[in-house]
Amino acid sequence: MTIEFLTNALVTLFVIVEPLALVPIFLSVTQGFSADQRRQVAWRASLIAFIVLALCAFFGDWVLRKLGISLPAFRIAGGLLLFVIGFEMVFGLRADRKGAVDREVIDKDHIIRVAAFPMAIPLLAGPGAIAATLLISGQAAGDPGLMAGLIAVLAVVLAASWACLRIAERVNRLLGTLGNVVVSRLLGILLAALAVQFVIDGVRAAIRA
Repeated sequence: MTIEFLTNALVTLFVIVEPLALVPIFLSVTQGFSADQRRQVAWRASLIAFIVLALCAFFGDWVLRKLGISLPAFRIAGGLLLFVIGFEMVFGLRADRKGAVDREVIDKDHIIRVAAFPMAIPLLAGPGAIAATLLISGQAAGDPGLMAGLIAVLAVVLAASWACLRIAERVNRLLGTLGNVVVSRLLGILLAALAVQFVIDGVRAAIRA
C-alpha cells in the first residue's frame, strides 16, 4: 500500500506540475534576467509552491469538513478537473493557456514578482496540483507515515521543478519544439488515465457510504 500510494502520488503530481513544460514559459518570463536572477526566481518559486501544497496536504481535509464537502465528492470533482487538464495537455490547449498567462503578466509589468506569480502560483502550485494534493492526502487518512511520504513526494516534485528551471536553457535546446510537444502529449494521456481512476474511486466510496 505504501509503495503504491507513493508511486501514485509521485506520478500524479509530477504530471500535473509539468516541470519540463514550464521551461519555455520560464525562459520567456525571465527574458532579460541575468543567470543569477533566474536562479533566484527558480528557487523562490519552487519553495513557495512547496509551502502552498504542503499546507493543502495538512489542512485540506479540515477545510472540506468546514465546507460540508464529502471526500468522495471532492475525489470525483478533482478527478474531473484532472481529466480536463490531461485533455488540454493532449490537444495542446494547456500550453496555449499558459502562454497566454505569461504574456498577460509581462504586459502588466509584474516581472519583478515573477517568482510568486505566475511561476509559483498558478503554474507550479495551480488548481490541478492543489486538487491532487487534497485528494492524495485524503487517501492517506491521517496516517503519519503516508503523510510524511506525501510531503517527501512534494519535495521531490518541486526539487525536480527547480532543477528543470535551473537548466532551462539547456533543456529547451535539448528537447526542441518537437520534444516538448511529445512529452506534453504523453504526460497528458497518463494524467487522463489517473483522473479516471480518481473518479472511479470516488464513486465506489460514495456508494459504500
